[in-house]
Amino acid sequence: MELPRVDLEQIRALMKLMEQFNFDEIDLREEGRRLHLSRGGRQRSGGGPVVVPTMVAPSLGGADAKPASAAPVAAASAADPGAGIKVIRSPMVGTFYRAPSPDSPNFVEEGAHLTEDSVLCIIEAMKVMNEIKAECQGELVKILVANGEAVEYGEPLFHVRVS
Repeated sequence: MELPRVDLEQIRALMKLMEQFNFDEIDLREEGRRLHLSRGGRQRSGGGPVVVPTMVAPSLGGADAKPASAAPVAAASAADPGAGIKVIRSPMVGTFYRAPSPDSPNFVEEGAHLTEDSVLCIIEAMKVMNEIKAECQGELVKILVANGEAVEYGEPLFHVRVS
């Protein structure tokens, strides 16, 4: 499979626009290609955009083709956790890690009491490790993502019963 040609000058220009207008992300789609730039919100330590070029598969079906399910059943239950539960979502595209290194204990376990500064996980994006904090007080009810799994922007990661 041939990778799409990347115009670095265009990416640099988009990154400058993101800085100038304080955008957190840009998502461009054109002719079966996609370019996603994300600064990763407050968790990003460097402040610069993260570039995530991806290819979008062209549609293979005709007019009567049925779209694939957008999310598995488990994700549907993650979207509606119930009253008093806050969903903590991924602020960026990357790889989810529950511990700072493979031989270290996990940052948190289900049932843990959280403060605003509790580190929940790390999301690796473009070789940069971004700590994700709870930003609320409460009890960690559910961890929705497995260690080492790829996550998307906005994907539910944790359920917290807010106190």
